[in-house]
Amino acid sequence: MLDIAPNRPDLPAEIARRRTFAIISHPDAGKTTLTEKFLLYGGAIQMAGQVRAKGEARRTRSDFMQMEKDRGISVSASAMSFDFASKDRSFRFNLVDTPGHSDFSEDTYRTLTAVDAAVMVIDGAKGVESQTRKLFEVCRLRDLPILTFCNKMDREARDTFEIIDEIQENLAIDVTPASWPIGMGRDFLGCYDMLNDRLELMDRADRNVVAESIRIDGLDDPTLDKHVPAHLLEQLREEVEMARELLPALDPQSVLEGHMTPIWFGSAINSFGVKELMEGIGIYGPEPQPQPASPRQVSPEESKVCGFVFKVQANMDPKHRDRVAFVRLASGHFNRGMKLTHVRTKKPMTISAPVLFLASDRELAEEAWAGDIIGIPNHGQLRIGDTLTEGEALKATGIPSFAPELLQGVRAGDPMKAKHLEKALMQFAEEGAAKVFKPMIGSGFIVGVVGALQFEVLGSRIELEYGLPVRFDSSQFTSARWVAGDKQAVEKFINANKQHISYDHDGDVVYLTRLQWDIDRVERDYPDVTLSATKEMMV
Repeated sequence: MLDIAPNRPDLPAEIARRRTFAIISHPDAGKTTLTEKFLLYGGAIQMAGQVRAKGEARRTRSDFMQMEKDRGISVSASAMSFDFASKDRSFRFNLVDTPGHSDFSEDTYRTLTAVDAAVMVIDGAKGVESQTRKLFEVCRLRDLPILTFCNKMDREARDTFEIIDEIQENLAIDVTPASWPIGMGRDFLGCYDMLNDRLELMDRADRNVVAESIRIDGLDDPTLDKHVPAHLLEQLREEVEMARELLPALDPQSVLEGHMTPIWFGSAINSFGVKELMEGIGIYGPEPQPQPASPRQVSPEESKVCGFVFKVQANMDPKHRDRVAFVRLASGHFNRGMKLTHVRTKKPMTISAPVLFLASDRELAEEAWAGDIIGIPNHGQLRIGDTLTEGEALKATGIPSFAPELLQGVRAGDPMKAKHLEKALMQFAEEGAAKVFKPMIGSGFIVGVVGALQFEVLGSRIELEYGLPVRFDSSQFTSARWVAGDKQAVEKFINANKQHISYDHDGDVVYLTRLQWDIDRVERDYPDVTLSATKEMMV
């Protein structure tokens, strides 16, 4: 469980003001739009681009892959760092926008190992959807604090109590309203801010401005009569009174422990409710937390720098054929030009050109603190799960790699370019975009993914980034399992099952299966060998 200790006086001020979080949701809940508005309020952009716009205007800041721009969906987690000034203090937000599409869930799972909290976005009309439930379970496994934003209240939405009940029942978490909606759909006026006793009114005329905020003295304040029609005001008073009786009051410690989620209501596309949510992240979200590692966990206040790679993105700038490792700093104060030990290879690395991200825009990072996410351009030295330290042999733990659910053979359109294909596939395997297996018998490669859309993305990227058209063919195999056991038992197993054996990009032994019967047979005939559907990237 995360060691939650809010407002720790031992944390340096720069670390204490950091909030590192991911946004999770089902596709189309409005996550990318919300990200845009975060950047807008953080002063990082002047005007939010609309996901629904056409052509160039569709290219939202957090979606930088060509396919993301074409389809208007996020398929790769991207990181953004920016400052946010709330009423009485300034925060540094490190926001990770994750893919909502279930075909890219593995990228999201890995991303959730690098953050201290999650913002869960729910569509007001649809409530808790399947992908939200899956991602929530991953957050639950890590005891991540969750803050909830119920989006699209300017459209027809479900009853507020119904939405809250569904979250409590489906996700088994206490829900406390931070705000309460006034009307819905065309009648949606805004919200009553229950934490600060304010009336927040939405401005439908300009989607990029902060709505009007009116300080009131409780729900009996006559000021309300001037702004809210009588029938909506009566409903608001009734519902808030019921909510205060039926729902738990906000308990900051319970939020930090992951047992309670505060919920804000709003409309991201109309910039409404976003600022209140951001203030909530600052006040109720956790400071950088200790990170799990072997042989010991790493605390953010430690003076020596330690960071781990949770994502590798290749060809963010196709002109430069670059590869950037996303590194979560777990401790210390990093300065550009520092020499860090690459624990897996035991070699020193001088970090001369680290970058901070604003989606695909980058700026040179002169310094960074625990909780920050920096990018380290490299030529393939850094892999997911790698640890960089000031000398101590620490290894990041808990970064998962999952067995693929779909397997296909892959061939280059031009047989003369087989070597180029191998290079491209190895790069994508190291990036975590797909599993690549080299069968022990026969030529060629088998590619494994979690969702069918990943094949399309992979084919598109290989062609765009390498100028290499590829063909995917059906495979006789349906799943993959990593093989473990003592050396002799594994060697005996390999020799007897060569037609099923392949090697992943790390050289680890993988058993490819056609039916559940294959797995059952191994468990029966080879008790000294274990097959695993996950491989922890602890290297």
